[in-house]
Amino acid sequence: MPSQCAVCKGKGLCGLPSCPITRRFHALKDTQPVSEYMGASPSVFVGSYGYPRVVGGPLMINDSDNPLDWVRQGFSIDDIVSVRSRTIRGGSDLDVKIPNIGKVQEIALSARPLDVEVAFEKPVSFDINFDGTVTPVGMSGAMKKLDVIDNASVSRIVDRCTSDTDLKATEAARIMFENGTDVYKITNLLTAGLLGVKRRVVPTRWAITATDDMISTSIKREVIKMPALPEYQVFSGTLYGNTICFILIPSNDWRFEMLERWQKHSLWSGDEETIVVDGEKGLTKSKYSPIAGAYYSARLAVLEYLKSIGRCARVLCIRDISGEYWAPLGTWVIREAAHASLSSPADRVGTLQEALTSASQKLGTSFWIQKMGLLRDIRQQKTLFEF
Repeated sequence: MPSQCAVCKGKGLCGLPSCPITRRFHALKDTQPVSEYMGASPSVFVGSYGYPRVVGGPLMINDSDNPLDWVRQGFSIDDIVSVRSRTIRGGSDLDVKIPNIGKVQEIALSARPLDVEVAFEKPVSFDINFDGTVTPVGMSGAMKKLDVIDNASVSRIVDRCTSDTDLKATEAARIMFENGTDVYKITNLLTAGLLGVKRRVVPTRWAITATDDMISTSIKREVIKMPALPEYQVFSGTLYGNTICFILIPSNDWRFEMLERWQKHSLWSGDEETIVVDGEKGLTKSKYSPIAGAYYSARLAVLEYLKSIGRCARVLCIRDISGEYWAPLGTWVIREAAHASLSSPADRVGTLQEALTSASQKLGTSFWIQKMGLLRDIRQQKTLFEF
């Protein structure tokens, strides 16, 4: 059984007043309390506590808020924690059923950070918030005033999809993604209640996974109609102590299984390693994955790859996390680690055994072979491809 920490990842399932693992990060940065803020607001954040009455507002930081920029600039974990320690989350009470949240939506719509002036009810001080899904935030405070002192610049495709109140959120996400809008922007729009027919403000944690899932489902509909991959392909890449290995298996039907291992003495594990496995077959997945947002992010990345080459396959994904990943940075790490893996040269081989050997060499271990149900199924059943 996986440890509770590896499944919870800071969401508070243990019932303790604060996470004993992430609490130690609170001393990492000595940030001075502030009563007001004037500067850039690149995105918005909505909490999930108390749903459907939640707290949400602008995220304020005079640095990039986009993980793609951090990866391109070669930021270390320390760099990212430092940047996010300076981030302020402004909050006001929201009812998710009332999607017109005005100025906050202007921030979400804009293609570039908007300048804002915010006054807080009382000085906000450092209290960094980590978990396994959302990017950490250093400070938060209730707002008594929010003024947007800049004009939003909205891309044509975002304007089209957010203005059409007859367009379902899934379809809007697909259209924007296919036209070059990244998942981080789409998540922001969904969070701010700007997508769909019956619009709702969506807690950021939920919007991250929902965006990955919506886009994945759309791509799956295309991939399952494509011809089988002509050979076995193995990819591997590492980002911030997260090694992602994909084994693509020739098949005319889509199946996906992911194994996540937290090595001994890594972030969410103790003296024993923690392993969680989950998977799916066909177009839909019936239950939320116990691997949480990492499952949906890795699945989206490999579906993007299959669509790009016009092929269908069964996929094994192994995520192996070392102690190098000392601070939980959010689901985006898995998404970008998966993209890095799939951008590396593939090992192209002719048999399943060669693929397993290649993956074991890349991972430095073969423990996972006995843990994956999809692999057992494949070994027991010959597919049409093998005849």
